[in-house]
Amino acid sequence: MSTTIVLLLVHLHLLLCAHGATAVAATATPPPLTVLPVPSYAQLQWQLSEMALFIHFGPNTFTDSEWGSGHADPAVFAPSALDAGQWARVAAEGGFGRVVLTAKHHDGFCLWPSALTDYSVAASPWRDGAGDVVGELSSAARAEGIGLGLYLSPWDRHEPVYGDTVAYNEHYMGQMTELLTRYGDVEEVWLDGAKGDDTYMDYMFDAWFALIHQLQRRVVIFSDAGPDTRWVGDEAGIAGRTCWSPFNKTVVTIGHIIPEYSQNGDQFGEEWVPAECDVSIRPGWFWHASEKPKSAVTLLDIYYKSVGRNCLLILNVPPNSSGLFSDEDTQVLQEFAKIRQTIFSQNFAANATVTASSVRGGLDNLQFSPSNTLQDSIYSYWAPQEGQTSWEMLFDLGRSTSFNLLQLQEPIQMGQRVIEFHVDVLVGGLWQTILQGTTIGYKRLLQFPVIKARYLKLCVDSARADPLIAFVGVFMDPFSDVHGLDHEKPSHTNGSEAIMLRRGPAAANRSTATM
Repeated sequence: MSTTIVLLLVHLHLLLCAHGATAVAATATPPPLTVLPVPSYAQLQWQLSEMALFIHFGPNTFTDSEWGSGHADPAVFAPSALDAGQWARVAAEGGFGRVVLTAKHHDGFCLWPSALTDYSVAASPWRDGAGDVVGELSSAARAEGIGLGLYLSPWDRHEPVYGDTVAYNEHYMGQMTELLTRYGDVEEVWLDGAKGDDTYMDYMFDAWFALIHQLQRRVVIFSDAGPDTRWVGDEAGIAGRTCWSPFNKTVVTIGHIIPEYSQNGDQFGEEWVPAECDVSIRPGWFWHASEKPKSAVTLLDIYYKSVGRNCLLILNVPPNSSGLFSDEDTQVLQEFAKIRQTIFSQNFAANATVTASSVRGGLDNLQFSPSNTLQDSIYSYWAPQEGQTSWEMLFDLGRSTSFNLLQLQEPIQMGQRVIEFHVDVLVGGLWQTILQGTTIGYKRLLQFPVIKARYLKLCVDSARADPLIAFVGVFMDPFSDVHGLDHEKPSHTNGSEAIMLRRGPAAANRSTATM
């Protein structure tokens, strides 16, 4: 049977699946109920930003160390050409939505003139003791239209009261108050549970969280266990292939996680705590003259395995001892931005014809039309008719096209829904499954060996509720060696389905159109 007849039958199948709803909705159809949990406003804006630039900078930069002792002379902090404007400009041009600065690392040295310690930029020769790195970066970020985030290390190896639970928690909250009331909007506060082995210290995290949310209304707080975003569980920037934003914060504590749980999230989680993937462009977190940056292609692979797995990527780029991003680092970031632009500027599905097995409110209801998935936005989406047990969408790209990358998105403001899915293409009159996956979330980027096809079918096999699809993009990545990557499950041909157009018992769960 010819390919043309195959597709006519497929379209007929989809129309028959959609039959039962009225042709034209008399009134507007309300959106489906959200599936809890859902993101807050701040969490949603955080996710939409996709990437943040981490900036580790301080005395360690000048002493060639990673963890300072807290005893380095403040005079070592003497950047000769510090330019926070360069940091913010590189971040903005690279597509990063915010910068996150180590305002204080474990050594206790403060990059702002804190009134609560004598161990800060005020004691250094930089700017004759009148400098304020946090203030300069805050102004630069605002000028570039990107957000500001701050890391304030709980562990302080310089502060004399560290170890006195009440006194140090008061000290820490006092410094946090300085940071969150002097520099305008702060979009993210980054915390960890680091502490020394030789001193007992009890961090009053709940009190800290309450203070942070009180002082900054739109902030998200990162830690191993949230409350707003969670650590993915490694410092390689890689999330699990299955990655849920729902999570149960009671399963982990700050400083004590279950790596697999943090990587994968929890389909049955009661709280929305999406994952953040941290990694450094260099082997270390602070700048060391002997180290070299990762390549742009390596960063692209990390991007696929972080942003492309429903997470935010926070990439550390440490300024050098002059106070600037090194030329070799900025070159890599420029190349990284360029190759992303090359890949994602040409969506082969942009002008596709899309049909679906059903549409909420009826076939002619544009509010939830499958064509909404061609708009690069999570605020419009395809919604199926209620009461279905399997769901599919058919994309006619208009001509046979070679591609090796698929982008899927859910409208996460409605909750994360898709549990399992697979994607088929029509090759030689047969539907061939090119990938099978679990979870979509805000963004899923799926790689596979190059295939040439005109017709593509997205099949949702299971979901927590009626699946909602916001965006489907089809791209060609000429930079990655997909054959050398551990991509989704290998493709196979559904030969047993190449018989006739039917929905027999064996195919019922997948609602697969077969010939």
